[in-house]
Amino acid sequence: MEDDPRPIEVLLVEDDPGDVLLTVEAFEHNKVNNSLHVVNDGEQAMAFLRREGEYPDAPRPDLILLDLNLPRRDGREVLEEIKRDESLRRIPVVVLTTSEADEDILRSYNLHANAYVTKPVDFDQFISVVRRIDDFFVTVVKLPR
Repeated sequence: MEDDPRPIEVLLVEDDPGDVLLTVEAFEHNKVNNSLHVVNDGEQAMAFLRREGEYPDAPRPDLILLDLNLPRRDGREVLEEIKRDESLRRIPVVVLTTSEADEDILRSYNLHANAYVTKPVDFDQFISVVRRIDDFFVTVVKLPR
């Protein structure tokens, strides 16, 4: 695979400061050729994606890591809105959440999530999962540009 000098832009939509910290740490230790942006709720996520409000110069993400249980606008609503929007729907969305509920898994895939990953509670396993997502979507998969 050819090396692409442009960083992979990843948007993390997560309201838990601990999970944000773990994800940032996993990305920092895994790859140097990516850029992680963090928003803390569904409203900020849509503003970032649409380059509105405080995000007029936001880069277009190549990958979105989306928690389901978010304040202000639920992750399920954000996923549905992303996949309905012609300009956003091609961005791969990985649901990264604590929920193991069958209805959340089914609904996420019905809303066209590209993957559904349950967050492990163990620190090392969480780091490992984030690294695997990064490896797969950044190294293995060819993302649309």
